[in-house]
Amino acid sequence: MKKIISKSLLLLITMTLLNINVYAQDTDESLSKKEIKEVIEAVGKQLEDNYVFPEIGKKMANQLKKNLKKGKYKEINNASVFKDQLTKDLVDVSKDKHIRVIFDPKGIADQKQAVTPEDEKKLMDEHINRRRMSNFGFNEVKILKGNIGYLDLRSFQEPSYAGDTAVAAMNLLSNSDALIIDLTQNGGGSPQMIQLISSYLFDDEPVHLNNFYWRPTDSHSQTWTLPHVAGKRYPDIPVYVLTSNRTFSAAEEFSYNLKNLKRATLVGETTGGGAHPGGTQVATDRFLIWVPSGRAINPITNTNWEGTGVSPHIAVKQDMAFNTAYIKALENLAESNKSESAQAIYKWIKEGLKATEQNLELTELQLQSYVGNYGPRKVSFENGHLYYQRGEGSKVKMLPMGEHKFMMTDIPSFRIQFDYKNNQVVALIGNYDRGNTDRNKKD
Repeated sequence: MKKIISKSLLLLITMTLLNINVYAQDTDESLSKKEIKEVIEAVGKQLEDNYVFPEIGKKMANQLKKNLKKGKYKEINNASVFKDQLTKDLVDVSKDKHIRVIFDPKGIADQKQAVTPEDEKKLMDEHINRRRMSNFGFNEVKILKGNIGYLDLRSFQEPSYAGDTAVAAMNLLSNSDALIIDLTQNGGGSPQMIQLISSYLFDDEPVHLNNFYWRPTDSHSQTWTLPHVAGKRYPDIPVYVLTSNRTFSAAEEFSYNLKNLKRATLVGETTGGGAHPGGTQVATDRFLIWVPSGRAINPITNTNWEGTGVSPHIAVKQDMAFNTAYIKALENLAESNKSESAQAIYKWIKEGLKATEQNLELTELQLQSYVGNYGPRKVSFENGHLYYQRGEGSKVKMLPMGEHKFMMTDIPSFRIQFDYKNNQVVALIGNYDRGNTDRNKKD
């Protein structure tokens, strides 16, 4: 029993691509010259034994020893400052953004004290509960207007504990006509979760996603889409993946896989550039090092995104990625669905998104010209903005979409257009997302 749990715990802690140990403790505990030397020797040994490229692992270890000999660390007496400096020095040599030295004496002590199956299960349960509090990375799942699914995924976590959440999310999105997957704040995670989510985007014929080489065992592994998933697959709907320069590691693999399989359109920024998976290794009783011990080898390109990142099909700033992808999805759907009602909805949403992008501003004189009563409707001007009110209902802020046309902040299905005659506002025309209108003359 103990052996089985140990392997599970090891897999949980070390075999992820997630941005490392977010719960590690940075403290102000002091640091002796003796400990600095011990840490450098232990970190160097881990790199020489496990880093994916042996010659670079040895080069990093030698550089730390040179730095120590030259006195680079002699003024450092703070553990947090020291681990940051070591990380910087290692990245300077390797250019590998996955490498990180971690100061976590409590975490190391907890692992060493977990000598029974019950101890290890408790550690695992605590780890899973921390992940559960962030809903295992599934930050937001919803259906946008126009029947476009949206998934804001902040990390790829192990299906062994996050699988049910992933299945629920993917099934909620299963009736969408298009899908937007937001990875702009995703720092990585588990290849197995990539495999699970990707499987919903293809049919049941296995698709080769990626290959990995592992230096410690001198072995290769492959990932393929799964032959079975719980619920409905949607292999034919358009998929858009949003990326940023913070999109990293497993999130990059997901993007890279779908891009090369021509299954998704990437929208946003070039990703961070980390393609070497690995795990956390104990260096001393207070320091850990996250060692990249493997590398991804895409079956189509025979390479990966290390150091270069994954470039998008449509390059825009991160804050423009969502609107851009949403508009592209609507345009795509408008080409395939020619019904009048669908065309009206797609046009309506696009106009709103483009108006939001333009952030149009009108002069106070222009805004004041719309103020007045229009039958049961009233337009008022307060604190530099127009407000719409019907009867005794709540006031709703109006946002300009163009001259004489406005959208409502809290009524997405309703807009206003003002009718002019002889340079005077004579009526208010209510426009609805289904294409119908009504009209009230100005009192």
